[in-house]
Amino acid sequence: MIEFQYIWVFTLIPLPLIFRWFLPEHREPRAAVGVPFMKRLSVITGRKPAPGAAIIRGSFVRMGFLILAWILVLTALARPQWIESPITKEVPTRDLLLAVDLSGSMDTEDFTDASGKTVDRLTAVKQVLDEFLARRKGDRVGLIFFGSAAFVQAPFTEDLEVVRTLMDEAQVRMAGPQTMMGDAIGLALHVFENSETQERVLIVLTDGNDTGSQVPPQKASEIARDKDIIVHTVAIGDPKSAGEDKLDAETLKTMSRITGGSYFHGMNRKDLEEIYSKLDAIETRQVETISHRPKTDLFFWPLSIFLGLGLVFHGATIIRNRKIAVTGRKK
Repeated sequence: MIEFQYIWVFTLIPLPLIFRWFLPEHREPRAAVGVPFMKRLSVITGRKPAPGAAIIRGSFVRMGFLILAWILVLTALARPQWIESPITKEVPTRDLLLAVDLSGSMDTEDFTDASGKTVDRLTAVKQVLDEFLARRKGDRVGLIFFGSAAFVQAPFTEDLEVVRTLMDEAQVRMAGPQTMMGDAIGLALHVFENSETQERVLIVLTDGNDTGSQVPPQKASEIARDKDIIVHTVAIGDPKSAGEDKLDAETLKTMSRITGGSYFHGMNRKDLEEIYSKLDAIETRQVETISHRPKTDLFFWPLSIFLGLGLVFHGATIIRNRKIAVTGRKK
């Protein structure tokens, strides 16, 4: 479809006629012979004497060219554009960040996979998270691993295949044997600083308790609340465990309560599947549809035609004048 950006330009089409109507006509002086018996000569010949100045009128071809040239110039000034079919794109309105515990206790084999085989906790988490990410197509997802330290494994991206691959490659203790959960939340807050979405969600998965973070988990959760970040906590493993591997359920509940999130506890793979199904329902996929229609400028076409016709008309005029001059010399 063709559209003119400045359609009002076409209101200038009658402008030359207005000028022609109000401005005096151009008169060109001519050489004349004066005789005392002009009236008698006029009667004898039957011709009226011409005025001393003649109005120069162009030919129909010249007039047609000028009209066409004016219309072409106005068409170019109106800036015609070819409007293509709309292109729509879905832009995520929520950033989802996953923080996964890779401490030493994650190699405890007290979970089963889909086939019923006994596996360690991290393997079960990988399988469930892979299914969860497969349902989040179109979302922006980031990934943080934490243990004795926390680091960003994947910044926010819509390429969930990359996130799934990085999650599958995770190994127990690759971030150290301890559980610095508060530091992981602090790092998540830093990652969210580059987020421009209105809704920001952090899901923390751990099987232990904080073993000495520089920022206590509760304090980090309060900062997250002030930044409008929702924190969901997922606890896995035996709540009766002791020592550094003890599951601090109260801290996880407090973290989620402070930020308006939810607390979940999974003892097996089935529990994890139900947890992430609930999270899927709570944090439904939200996108904003942006529509764009590409435009291609076409003003150079009428402009090129105008210049081409001008060259042709000018060349034809030169050839015509030369022929007239040659004919005059021969006579």
